[in-house]
Order: sequence, then structure tokens, then C-alpha cells
Amino acid sequence: MSAMHLDRTTAPGGIEIPGLDGELVVDPAVLAEAGEDYGHVVRRPPVAVLRPGSVRDIVTAVRFANQHGITVAMRGQGHGVYGAARATLVIDSRALATIHRIDPDSAVVDAGVRWGDLTRAALAAGRTPPVATDYLGLSVGGTLSVGGIGGASGRHGLQVDTVRELEVVTGDGRLVRCSARHDAELFDAVLGGLGQFGIIARATVALVAARATARIYRLTYASVAALTAGQRTVLADGRFDHLQGQVLPEEGGGYRYELEGAVYYTAPNSPADAAVLAGLSPLTTEIEELPYFDWLNRISEIVDELAELRLPNPWLNLFLPDTVVDEFVARTLADLTPADTGGGVILLYPVRREALTRPFVPVPRTPVVFLFSLLRMVIPPDRAEVRRLLRANAELYEQARELGATQYAIGAIPMTPQDWRRHYGAEYPRVVAAKARFDPQHILTPGPQIFPE
Repeated sequence: MSAMHLDRTTAPGGIEIPGLDGELVVDPAVLAEAGEDYGHVVRRPPVAVLRPGSVRDIVTAVRFANQHGITVAMRGQGHGVYGAARATLVIDSRALATIHRIDPDSAVVDAGVRWGDLTRAALAAGRTPPVATDYLGLSVGGTLSVGGIGGASGRHGLQVDTVRELEVVTGDGRLVRCSARHDAELFDAVLGGLGQFGIIARATVALVAARATARIYRLTYASVAALTAGQRTVLADGRFDHLQGQVLPEEGGGYRYELEGAVYYTAPNSPADAAVLAGLSPLTTEIEELPYFDWLNRISEIVDELAELRLPNPWLNLFLPDTVVDEFVARTLADLTPADTGGGVILLYPVRREALTRPFVPVPRTPVVFLFSLLRMVIPPDRAEVRRLLRANAELYEQARELGATQYAIGAIPMTPQDWRRHYGAEYPRVVAAKARFDPQHILTPGPQIFPE
């Protein structure tokens, strides 16, 4: 199908887009899928879905949208949780998923490539992306639009901090190649820019040498403060290639706190356990080994199974200053009930502030910041309960913001344009200027409602 007829309520008289290499789809089942995401909190089908056959199709669609006042958003694997990719016309990036080149220090990939597929291809050449999100089923374009955090972020920053070059379709319909040296303003805006300034079509991302095996250390502690103290120690000396923390509920009530670290190696250069564990003093220690890719891919099966259940996931993700993390997390956990989490995981990622370089991913100014992730699930699905948890997210966000926190914008926090202004802080005038320059008609990614209508 090479032409689209939009509903009269969107474009009176009907409109066509000619000359596409791919197809425009108006099948109700396809629209329903595109109108919902992993969060199952927001449901708003688009009028049509574009399955592009080329980057040129994205350019054509965006130019058409400018001519006719139609909103556009790119959708990757649909793993958002609060309807960020809703728009009149949704572009399905899964149709563009070619790995174009694997070089010793970088890879060139389409936005629809999944990180798991890129990692497999890179490993065949002995290389790997430096930062892997916990779930490898996410698309490159999707995570680069929000940040992309993982256990290696303590060392390498977010995935957006590992990008060499982008090909971007701006909101006014230009295809631009940009990097830190060429069109740097667009490069800075798009990486972590929540789809507001351009659509990522292709990316050149860094690769590093891969190791064959992951040795994983799981150390338990009795309190948040003990966990974060251990995390600060190992973050400072860099002994782990992967570092995060998890809060695990105990059967009789309360929690245990787990530091999860991994050292990557290729035999015979195995790590010395005594040196790795020096100065950490956990209550318990477990050590296991997995092949490197199996370790990175460890949760893919369970995430895919959960996706089939279509449970609401009103997540909360906050970047907390190091100075307040212990008190804030402990106080939040003390008030949680089983219904507040639904069995969803609770994570703590420590990151060195100096590793975070993207201006439109605001984080606290302390030398170390912690991502606190409360990955709520609602079991069984209940709309009233979802609304309650959205209000709880908003309240916790306000409390955290007063302490110097920011949100990692992959969660479900109701936000007004004024909230976004406060979120961006001193960078907000730059955000507004970038919008005016690269998407002057405000057609791109209206879902987050960052700008006043």
C-alpha cells in the first residue's frame, strides 16, 4: 500500500502520501499494537503505521506531516511504559533493522536493530558494545532516544555516551549526518532527546574488546546504606565491569540488599576472588560463571514472558544525588506494600557523574548519582490501581526533586510542560531553542507533552 488516507477528523478531505518504498498500514490490529506499549498504561491508536522501506520514507513522511499538521513518532520495540510514542502517524522502526558494518572500534546500524542482534554480530568479530541494557530486546534507536543505562554505565556512562555518529531526520524533514564535530547541536539534542528534535535513522556506536566469560558476584547486605557503601567502593576503583544493586523482599517482611558485580575475562586470565572481594564485608557471597553473551541476555526470556501477560507497568525511575540516596530509598521502601510493587524488581545503579555527557539527560550534580528504579507491576490489571500508583509516582518524584533528583524519563510520571521546564533546569532555554530550530512546527513525538500546545 503506497498511499494513506487519513481519517477526516485528522485531515479533512482525506490525504495521500505517494511514492513510498515501504507501506502504510491501517489494519485495526496493527494500529492497536502501535497505540500501546509495554506499560499498558496509555492506549491511543494512531491513524496509520508506516513500515518504512528506506530512510527516504521517513523523510517523505515527516515532510508530509509538516505540510498537513500531522504528528509523527518513531516506535521501536514498544518497550516504553507511558505512551511516549503515541502520535497520529507512527513509524515502525522494526522495518529498518540492518547491521551495515562491524569495525574494530564501532558498528553502523539502523535504528531498528536490537541490541541483542548487534551484540551477537559484534561478538563474531571479538567486539561488544560497551554498555548493555539489562534487556537486550530493545532497539538501538529506542534507547538512544532516552539514554540507555546498564550495569556497565558506572564505567562507560549511558549508551548515548558511546555514540560516534548519527543519521537523523529532523522535524522539518532534513536528513542530517551529525556527530560531536559536525552539526554538534543536533547530535547533542537528539541523544537522550526523547524524540523531540529528530528521528534517529542510523547510528554509529562504539565497540570494545569482548571477553569470553562473566564471573558474577552477588553480595548481600543488611541495609541500603551498607549496599551503597559497597557500591561506592567498587565504583571508585573500577574492579567490576558490571555493577548494580537490587532490593529483594524477604518472606517474613523487610528486605535484603544485593550488590551484583561481574568481572569479564578470557581464560586463562581469571580474576582473583580474594582481590575482587577485598574490603566489601558482605553478609553472604555467591559466585557463578556464565558465557559472556548468556550473562548479558539473562533476563530476555522472562521479560518476553511478562510481555505476553500484558500487565500494567507504571514504573518509577529517579536519578538521586549520592548525598540523599540512602535516606530517600530507605524511607520509600519502609512505606511500600506488596501492592505497590506487584513483585516488580527494585534496582540501584551507581554511576560516576563525569561519565554522563549528554546535556538533555539531566542528572544531579554530585560526583556519584544513583538510578533508583521501582519497576512496578499491577497484578491483576486494575485501572484504579494504576491511577493510584501514578499519583504515588508523582508524589515520590516531587519529594525527590526537592532533594536535587531528576527523573530518568523512561517511567510513568504524569508531567506538565512546567514540570518538564523544572526537569531540564538550566538547560531548558537550550531545549526550547533546539525545538524551534529542528522541529519548528512541533510535529515530533507529542506523547511526553514537554512543550505547551
